[in-house]
Amino acid sequence: MALGLERFPLEDVFEQLRTSRGGLTSEDAEVRLQIFGPNKLEEKTENKILKFLSFMWNPLSWAMEAAAVMAIVLANGGGQGPDGQDCIGIVCLLLINSTISFIEENNAGNAAASLMAHLAPKTKGLRDGRWQEQDAAVLVPGDIINIKLGDIIPADARLLEGDSQKIDMQYTFLMS
Repeated sequence: MALGLERFPLEDVFEQLRTSRGGLTSEDAEVRLQIFGPNKLEEKTENKILKFLSFMWNPLSWAMEAAAVMAIVLANGGGQGPDGQDCIGIVCLLLINSTISFIEENNAGNAAASLMAHLAPKTKGLRDGRWQEQDAAVLVPGDIINIKLGDIIPADARLLEGDSQKIDMQYTFLMS
């Protein structure tokens, strides 16, 4: 959610987000979760067959496909028919190239998905006036979170307390 609140005075940000230094109540957070949705990236499922076929839709593949068609359509000369072996060879190269590209991208996608699954699964948030450990996915705009050395910042946030020049302290942030 890009509200551009980083330029406003802190008290104006509290007013805009309808929150305070005491954090949100569980009821307020639940309503905001329904409005804004979970604090996580959307996961798209892809059709693997269409993904594989997409590797055959680029300029290099078009040139190979055109060469395969020409090998079938054009005669070799000297009264000989079309060259089926060349066509089969070109199609095999096209399939090998697409398969390798598909496998590499699929592996990269799996690695990225694994990394995303491990990023900031839990965070310390101020709800109902007390600090609670909760899933980062349930954070909403207006939540107050606490970050310490080694923590992954679970979402866009604004520094409330702490020295932004030091790294080894605990910080309190306002979700924006």
